[in-house]
Amino acid sequence: MAALKDDDGQLVIPAALRRRSLLLLQALAAEAVRRGYEVRQSRSCYSRREGGVDVAVDGFAYAVTVKQEFPQSTNPERSARIVVELDHGRSGRPGRWRDQKCRALEDALGVILGEIEARALEEAQRRKSERRAMAEREVGWRAAMEEARQRVVRDQLAEVLREEAGRWQEAAVLGAYCDALERRLAQQGDAVDEPTMESARRWLEWAHEFVQAIDPLDRLPEMPAPREPTSEELSAS
Repeated sequence: MAALKDDDGQLVIPAALRRRSLLLLQALAAEAVRRGYEVRQSRSCYSRREGGVDVAVDGFAYAVTVKQEFPQSTNPERSARIVVELDHGRSGRPGRWRDQKCRALEDALGVILGEIEARALEEAQRRKSERRAMAEREVGWRAAMEEARQRVVRDQLAEVLREEAGRWQEAAVLGAYCDALERRLAQQGDAVDEPTMESARRWLEWAHEFVQAIDPLDRLPEMPAPREPTSEELSAS
């Protein structure tokens, strides 16, 4: 308040109105401090014709500005009016007070502070709702990412399963071939010369070894260890 009073570049209005405006702001600041709020030097005055203070309630600061309502009026009654404005007024909420026939501005200071308190409460509730919504979105996002991760891992395991099933199917076909060849050799008897039979037996032996090597069920399979999905895979899933 002392800084505002000594600043000739603010609240440039007729002396009587300036004195009244300063007293009004002083009374508002004193009541705000009495209620436990912080009063700061205002940084929201955009005209030399106005002056004000910032009242902070629970971390939310609101600029209270006083100015001559009709500075250009030649009507003595109109030009003597001052108006108090609360910055950043929300739609549907009061943000401007003036002298009335039944009440001077000085009598409305409690109403102005009440409006600041109401806005601070509203802002706190809004931020609480935003934090709750943000937390819910975070939970939803994490659930979606986990679901996407499970789909990617499932696809990885399914790919391994298809590969093993393909190898198993190939081994089954080749194993059936080996069985058929073995039966054929048993049926030949003396109809085929010994070098030919020996060559066929070596081929059958190699085929059996190959089938055993590629058969995924020749030994118990282990649960595959899937790799961690990439961000691109999660986004595409």
